[in-house]
Amino acid sequence: MRLSSFLAVFRPALPLILGLSLGCSLSLLMVSWTQGDTEDGCSDELLNGGLLQGSHVGEHQGANGEDGNEDFQPRIVPYHKDPSKPHKKVLRTRYIHTELGIRERLLVGILSSRTTLNTMGVAVNRTVAHRFHRTFFFTGLRSTKIPHGMMVVAHGDDRPVWLMYETIRHLHQHHGNEYDWFYLAQDDTYTQAERVMDLVGHLSAGQDLYMGRAEEFIGGEERARYCHGGYGYLLSRSLLARLQPHLDSCRNDILSVRPDEWLGRCIIDYLGLSCLEKHQEMTYRYFELQKNADPEREDSSQFKNAFTVHPVSEPTLMYRLHKRYSQIELDWTYAQIQQLQVQISNLSELTPEGKTGTTWPIGVNPPFQPKTRFEVINWEYFTEDHIYSCADSSPKCELRGADRADVNSILETAVERLNERYQPQLRFRKQRLLNGYRRFDPTRGMEYMLDLALEAFTQKGHSQVIAKRVGLLRPLSAIEIIPMPYVTEATRVQVILPVTARDQDFVGNFLDTYVVNALDTRDNALLTFLFVYDPFDAQRVSQTDVFAGVKAMIGEVEKRFSEVKIPWISVKTEVPSQVKLMDIISKKHPVDTLFFLASVWTEVNADFLNRCRMNAISNWQVFFPIHFQEYSPALVYRDQQPSAASSFSSEALRDGRFDRHVFEEACFYNADYMAARTKMAADILDNDEMLESMDVYEIFVRYSGLHVFRAVEPALVQKYVHRVCNPRFSEDIYHRCVLSNLEGLASRSHLAMALFEQEQANST
Repeated sequence: MRLSSFLAVFRPALPLILGLSLGCSLSLLMVSWTQGDTEDGCSDELLNGGLLQGSHVGEHQGANGEDGNEDFQPRIVPYHKDPSKPHKKVLRTRYIHTELGIRERLLVGILSSRTTLNTMGVAVNRTVAHRFHRTFFFTGLRSTKIPHGMMVVAHGDDRPVWLMYETIRHLHQHHGNEYDWFYLAQDDTYTQAERVMDLVGHLSAGQDLYMGRAEEFIGGEERARYCHGGYGYLLSRSLLARLQPHLDSCRNDILSVRPDEWLGRCIIDYLGLSCLEKHQEMTYRYFELQKNADPEREDSSQFKNAFTVHPVSEPTLMYRLHKRYSQIELDWTYAQIQQLQVQISNLSELTPEGKTGTTWPIGVNPPFQPKTRFEVINWEYFTEDHIYSCADSSPKCELRGADRADVNSILETAVERLNERYQPQLRFRKQRLLNGYRRFDPTRGMEYMLDLALEAFTQKGHSQVIAKRVGLLRPLSAIEIIPMPYVTEATRVQVILPVTARDQDFVGNFLDTYVVNALDTRDNALLTFLFVYDPFDAQRVSQTDVFAGVKAMIGEVEKRFSEVKIPWISVKTEVPSQVKLMDIISKKHPVDTLFFLASVWTEVNADFLNRCRMNAISNWQVFFPIHFQEYSPALVYRDQQPSAASSFSSEALRDGRFDRHVFEEACFYNADYMAARTKMAADILDNDEMLESMDVYEIFVRYSGLHVFRAVEPALVQKYVHRVCNPRFSEDIYHRCVLSNLEGLASRSHLAMALFEQEQANST
């Protein structure tokens, strides 16, 4: 039924849409790539070709007006640049849906008041508002306290008709070009959001429609009807546009106490449209809730199929209705899943594999089939207390947190499913878990294999302990796209490079890479050096500057690029803590500065700088990339010469690893760092030693409240280096540094070969 009505609605408009896209869009593409006048002859040719004269799109009309070829014939309208017209650059919109005129489907407006906004309005917002793309709450006078997370529009007058007038005017003026449909309801109305969305999805947006529960006017003498506001009603975008010029006349001429009657009278008098309950085989279903009714006991088909329920007298009743309808939708969903599984099972007999080709569970993707041994997905072994694949590479660790909750959940589910299958003949009770295995299949979800020791009870009361293996699957559900703020790749990146006396030998390679990838390409990036002196070198800086060579290299770069200035800042400290250094840098830059905190071993390139701009979002997210660390060439290559391939090529990524122990590199905005440091100040007070035990990553995790994005970054490559671990730092930072040095030597196979060769040499 729904499919046929959908095709019936959209089939007549399809040729017109195709004709316009094949005619004008080709010309528009030409305009967007050339500087010229956008007013070409496309529209005139289309008009003359008969698109608006009743002929079929793309058909050739003869002189006698008879239609020619019945098949659709696309025509390319060439673009001709008029030399007499001045050239001008075409302005392209930021989003493609704006340029193509694509609108959102539905906007929801809830009519509330100052007295009910914090009670009934909040109940509507918590039950169904999150299901719609956008929901506004319209009131007369603004309440003293506006609920959090609600978009409230106050018109300044509590009169019901005036509120309706201002609401219709506001919707047309501010959102008339953004949405196809507008749904209005009162705050004492419960709305089944999914069903309303499904309704508008099957209605054609290009026609005037006024749809809801049809009510007679007072007196009931005329046949026209208005839509009752308590049950909600739909207004199409085209109807709203036609009604706009007559709103002032309706406000002055039509006298009514009820706002829904006033709106219905306005639409009937000036547009000649009456409220409809059924249109294009789609019916607007509603239910009138009786006084003292219990939603749990309502079992009629009219209640179960209703789009809206009215009147809802209190917020508690709104929540009970939401619970009841959520359960109804869940039951329907499970029934549809079972029906689809039966259909798939029946159709599988017609496939070449037959019944054996049906995957388990029915309707879920089959397990991933590896093509090589490197693609095999490993199984994790676990018991009720321990798991044998730990994040820190330990052979065994305690089962805790989300992992423990996951294991407890699947054990309960396994016993529950067994009882559902074998009752009443058998009833099972779990004694213990013998063996447990799990793996994550990206095509299916989390798979489990459990060996259970169960105590089985018969109907006569006999019991016996048995061992049974069960398989479970936690399938991947609907993927949610998280909305993110708009960012651009045009943001300037301020690269901060701290340098100590022992690190200055690596500065030359850093500068060479920076010149090639940033200065030669004129990337929008600035570099600032932070020279960290220890107290002894700081006293001798007037006689011997340990960073004199580095400053000379900076001067050579500035001579080569006359427009480039590379500033440096000198700091004296015994412990070069990241937090202390960033405190100095932060005070010398504006709050909207995007920092990239680098190290002397970092090889800066344009790909990573763009990812830094896209992944660091002000007041939203900070980015801590996991760089690729190359292995020690002395162990990996030994007597062989290393490949001369660039560090950025995919070949170079074979002989190294992503170093997840290092948190030195980071991208974040100065304002976010300053906000986190402000929150931290209350905890540390005058305890400067605490600053030495923390890094920037820990500052953001503890005090920012932002999303800390940690991900591997193939474009950020570092040559092998043995880092000097400072014991003055915290135990955690020092331990991570030691692990980075140990794991960064070589892979297990390279280390094994080195040990084998050493043993061979010792034996001879």
